[in-house]
Amino acid sequence: MSQPKNMVVAQSGGPSPVINNTLRGIVEAARNYANIGTVYGARHGIEGVLKEELLDLSSQHPDEISLLRYTPAAGSIGTCRYKLKPNQTEDFERVIEVLKAHNVGYFVYIGGNDSMDTANKVAKLAHERGLDLIGIGGPKTIDNDVGDSEFKLIDHTPGYGSCAKYWMHAVQNANEENQGSCPADPVLVMQAMGRKIGFIPAAARLADPHREMPLQIYLAESPCSLEQLADNVNDQLKRDGRCMVVISEGFNVGSLGERRDSFGHVQFSSSETTVAQTVVNYLNSKGLAAKGAARGNVPGTDQRHSMAYASTVDLDEAYRAGEMCAHLATTGQSGYMATILRNEGSIYSVRYDKAPLELVANSERMFPKNWITAAGNDVTDDFIRYAKPLVGEGMLSLPMVDGRQRLTRLEKKYATQKLAKYIPQADRK
Repeated sequence: MSQPKNMVVAQSGGPSPVINNTLRGIVEAARNYANIGTVYGARHGIEGVLKEELLDLSSQHPDEISLLRYTPAAGSIGTCRYKLKPNQTEDFERVIEVLKAHNVGYFVYIGGNDSMDTANKVAKLAHERGLDLIGIGGPKTIDNDVGDSEFKLIDHTPGYGSCAKYWMHAVQNANEENQGSCPADPVLVMQAMGRKIGFIPAAARLADPHREMPLQIYLAESPCSLEQLADNVNDQLKRDGRCMVVISEGFNVGSLGERRDSFGHVQFSSSETTVAQTVVNYLNSKGLAAKGAARGNVPGTDQRHSMAYASTVDLDEAYRAGEMCAHLATTGQSGYMATILRNEGSIYSVRYDKAPLELVANSERMFPKNWITAAGNDVTDDFIRYAKPLVGEGMLSLPMVDGRQRLTRLEKKYATQKLAKYIPQADRK
């Protein structure tokens, strides 16, 4: 029998409330496979591989690994926005050197499209260099933009259901506020994450599936202009005396002084101003069809780390996706991402399968146009039917100690570094 090979798991991009449960699924499943040795977590994604910072996850207390279910975001092993670009040949060679030095035969990258591309490139380069490496992708993104618009590669990504649940409850609570304070504050504008795709703001409709609230929803893909938005809001004010607007951070209001991360993605939360504030200013300057003023609310990264609103469905599916990653690895199925596919029928259920990394990395999901209403300020019932099962029915019960959440606290047990120190190419002055 051949000697077991070690595994490195890394995370990339923005985190989610359930990303750690995918990690937990990988670590716990790996215990059952004799051909997987030590599971290491790369500290801060691919940067941890480059710097040879490999946290020993196999030797952690099982209780701490179990608590990953209730620990949001990426504080356990960290994430990054470091991109391995084609011209960074030294970085690629360094990755192979580190994996060789630590007898790594399995590399799992949890993330979005860019991460799937990295996992695929690393696996291919390893084979070119004579290293028998299995490269696997673990799906993750609150934006639900991984995969294809036909939902054949993956139905939805772990992380989206919890973010959708966050917005469902946020809008319910905001409606109570707006209903009570509308004589002075008749319009509330709430900005949701989602640079190019509207799945997150669309989830606001789950708070009001029967359309009883004076709620308008504007996706990045909405065909409305700022002027049309203002007209829609004033029409709503004439009917109801109040209006709530949920708007994507990617809705086109002109330049915001945007900044970009190393992936080239716009970081709207780092912009000089926000879409919500721009809309509020425009509405107040144009004038409202009701006394009072428009106000804005811009939730930040709590959309992707609010554990209290995590969907139990999302948590369970994230874990099973992690188990699938370990299964694909141990059976030698390199070049695939673990995927979630919805079964047909009126009762929601899913199955776990695989999708080629090359297809995932080179695809980009768009929000279906037929899920946007003709007026451009709402989503259709088809979206509600798609998204409602993902948020679950109940609320997550969190483990508590002295009134505070009990979160995973991993011991700093790192693999002994065997190579010279290295500065990633993009970090060099």
